[in-house]
Amino acid sequence: MQNVSAGILSALMTCTGGAILVIKCAEMAGLSRSELISWLFIVYFVGGILNLVLSIKYRIPFGGAHSITAVAFLSTAAVHFTLNELAGSFIVAGGLIAIFGFSGLFNKVLDFIPKPMIDAMLAGLVLKYVVDIVPSFKASPFVGGMAILGFFIVPKISKSFPPLLGVLIFGILGLFIGYDFPIMHPTAFSLPQIITPSFTFNGFISIAFPLAVLVLSNDIAVGLTALKNNGYKPPVNKVLIFSGLGTFFVGFFGGHAVNIGGMMTALCSSEEAGLKEKRIVAALVSGGLVALFGLFAWKVIVIIELLPASFITMLSGFALLGVLLNSLKSAFSVPAYRYSILFVFIIAISNISFLGISSPVWSLLVGVISAKILSEGKLSLKSVE
Repeated sequence: MQNVSAGILSALMTCTGGAILVIKCAEMAGLSRSELISWLFIVYFVGGILNLVLSIKYRIPFGGAHSITAVAFLSTAAVHFTLNELAGSFIVAGGLIAIFGFSGLFNKVLDFIPKPMIDAMLAGLVLKYVVDIVPSFKASPFVGGMAILGFFIVPKISKSFPPLLGVLIFGILGLFIGYDFPIMHPTAFSLPQIITPSFTFNGFISIAFPLAVLVLSNDIAVGLTALKNNGYKPPVNKVLIFSGLGTFFVGFFGGHAVNIGGMMTALCSSEEAGLKEKRIVAALVSGGLVALFGLFAWKVIVIIELLPASFITMLSGFALLGVLLNSLKSAFSVPAYRYSILFVFIIAISNISFLGISSPVWSLLVGVISAKILSEGKLSLKSVE
């Protein structure tokens, strides 16, 4: 049962908060319902199948679907682009990830952009969503109070249960007690729609490159590190190639990425998933559930639309709470960086677009340049040594 429960929890990580974030991002980008269904269907179905194939092929417990951190980034950056431009950028991002795998340049690129800066950018992007928990609580105190109560109680029942599960269960219980659900409007099943991509230089700079870096650093790198820490020897370059080609494919249907997940892989490969030789069962359960979730995305959207906007906003904030905490800890715990990390964080929070380039790109650019001018980072480390 450890195998099965770990697989279920792994799937819940991305099928709850991850789906909510995709829906919020699609709403902000002005996508239609059919375009949203196509997005959800393709990233979850193909993402689940990808991790199933990798787990079976290499006998290693891979877990994942799409990049939640990339969706958080897109929530602010995607509003400046059409769906066709986004599709073209997603395809290019997939190509970049695959090239890193074929060429073996993965570590060199990540060395060029220091990990603390990437984490500072990510923290700045998701901060707004976490802060929005407070006004959401004010809008619906009873439901918000129940959700917060679940955040603290459920992990006490079992450490293997994530706090987000408690927020979801207790929050929905609060809705049943104190909220009048609207009439359900059924949606017909539809297959993913092929989108004609549009390739632009602005899309490459503002979407494709940052998206590839986020997937590589905050998802694939975390997942591969977890596997190594748990005694596995993952095929690094092949994982990059499969994730890149998968992202390239789903881009034609409006999907932003499919890849191995950091936390999902960490859970499926950890001691919580049982004996090492049987942990692949957790990955198979996780991948199967994720693929089924994508297959029934048209039903999921109908259910989520019944929920009040304040509750959706609260779920989004709690889904990114761990991302914010880990990003802040990683970004500001490195003494070799001071002002450059702060600059990255502030610019990412601003959510401005200048010269057609989004704030995440500007934040990294200013961070790298300021670190060189102020001799922060590696130069500071060498002087200390």
